[in-house]
Amino acid sequence: MAKCAICEKSISHGNKLSITRSHISKRSTRTWKPNLRSVKAIINGEPKRIKVCAKCLRSGKVTKA
Repeated sequence: MAKCAICEKSISHGNKLSITRSHISKRSTRTWKPNLRSVKAIINGEPKRIKVCAKCLRSGKVTKA
């Protein structure tokens, strides 16, 4: 399952709307996946390979090995 090891961000679900003639005519379900990166990070003093979302990488929540 796609999940960030730091912030626990995972797949979210919702509706995809088809707009024709200024009316919402059809709805179908869709999923949004987190932007995960496989990173070698230091966890508990030792380097480990984890999957982290891009937001956690940018904000500096992960110390790369």
